[in-house]
Amino acid sequence: MLSQAYGHLDELTAVMLFGIGFALLLLDKNLMKKIIGFSMMDSGIYLFLASYGYIESRLAPIYREGVEEASAYINPLPAGLVLTGIVVGVSVTAVMLGLTVRLYERYHSLDIDEIAEKIRREGK
Repeated sequence: MLSQAYGHLDELTAVMLFGIGFALLLLDKNLMKKIIGFSMMDSGIYLFLASYGYIESRLAPIYREGVEEASAYINPLPAGLVLTGIVVGVSVTAVMLGLTVRLYERYHSLDIDEIAEKIRREGK
């Protein structure tokens, strides 16, 4: 009964997490907050894929004696996509953090508008 009432709670949580991250990415001027928003979006996508791939009455995709039908197992593709996405997301986040450190060392600010203004002044 409880699982029926909250059956789509994980999908709703994933969409909310993605939405909050997307809003941070678009609306905030601080580069660190943008990186956090990007990571939140990643996490929302991973949660959605993991919850979409899980079927409550099925087994883990490991061969078991006596169970021959593929319909008895959970589809392993979403789990593989989540693992691949985590690796790519961590790599992209590391690059973004490295670039942010370099920008801070050069312009002494994490605000995009201040950095853009300093770049314009350097160009003149």
